[in-house]
Amino acid sequence: MSLMRLIFSLAAAVCVLIAAGQPAEAARRLVSFNLNYPMGAIVIINSERKLYYVLGNGRAIQYPVSIGNQEEIWTGMEVVTEKKENPKWTDPENPDNVVQGGPHNPLGVRAIYLGWTLWRIHGTPQSWSIGRAVSNGCIRMYNKDVVDLYDRVHVGAPVYVIKSRYQPKPTAHGGAKLNPAPKVAKKPRRRTQGSWRRTSGRRW
Repeated sequence: MSLMRLIFSLAAAVCVLIAAGQPAEAARRLVSFNLNYPMGAIVIINSERKLYYVLGNGRAIQYPVSIGNQEEIWTGMEVVTEKKENPKWTDPENPDNVVQGGPHNPLGVRAIYLGWTLWRIHGTPQSWSIGRAVSNGCIRMYNKDVVDLYDRVHVGAPVYVIKSRYQPKPTAHGGAKLNPAPKVAKKPRRRTQGSWRRTSGRRW
């Protein structure tokens, strides 16, 4: 093999490895789904970082998602109350900062509104965040995936968010609640033999 051919072969191999490491623009797939949820429902399993659109007959479409961070993760049941194409985004800390709809909008190209909460299922320009727990409670999807889900789900569809497959199905509509990760308690500092404080002249 000539030196030039070897160089081209190595370059092609590097390109394949780089492409494999990049997040897919759309990663949905048809999977088996035997949990007891109605056809047309959305089921989000936090521990898996996956959203399932239930097709019935033991099947669902699976999408990778980003979920809430340790302080904003939540579980419960809501319903789809509204759907918007190319939604505007308003900065919650500065209402004058409004980003128009489009692929670079923080809400991506589609938004699915859940109950009367501030949570959404939406696209994102931050594809690196998919598969991680980094959002402020919203469910992020690849833009191409949220377009696919948007076209399938209807207003009024139930949305179930559970910690794992072993958690019972939520039944209370509007019962979504935050489930922040427990904070690790700090161990009390041990007093050394020489540590002391003055209280009425006594040594501790």
